[in-house]
Amino acid sequence: MITRRSVLGAVAAGAAGVGLAWHPRAAMAAEAFAVKFTDDEWRKRLSPEQYAVLRESATEPPFTSPLDREKRRGSFACAGCDQELFSSATKFESGTGWPSFWAPIADTAVGTERDTSFGMVRVAVHCSRCGGHLGHVFDDGPKPTGLRYCMNGLAMTFKPLAA
Repeated sequence: MITRRSVLGAVAAGAAGVGLAWHPRAAMAAEAFAVKFTDDEWRKRLSPEQYAVLRESATEPPFTSPLDREKRRGSFACAGCDQELFSSATKFESGTGWPSFWAPIADTAVGTERDTSFGMVRVAVHCSRCGGHLGHVFDDGPKPTGLRYCMNGLAMTFKPLAA
């Protein structure tokens, strides 16, 4: 049976063979975000791989991010602007190879937009503070929301909960 997850996995596996997969991003006005930098400033702040994901909407190869295997209590923040995005309390093992969550840390932490790249209709997720591309959200997640926020580990940092 062909499912959305298997199609996404096949696309990602193909992308893994060539490194980061790139797809066009709908233009978002930089003025809409509180954190703004020029393209050169973003390139100085981020690694080339982080820049590709956060600023050009690339997708990291599956099963490559240490954050997919992160089990400690804490929060996941935007690698571009340090805004907290997700709590470890909502993280779950999706089997997709990317860190997955069933809800953002706050309704205002992320924004979404329609993504029709690769011949699919998906919902892209971005940081509401800097507009950085984080990943996609799907409706095949666990309760209580039924959502799966499938995020690029390169787009985030992990902040362990203080003991």
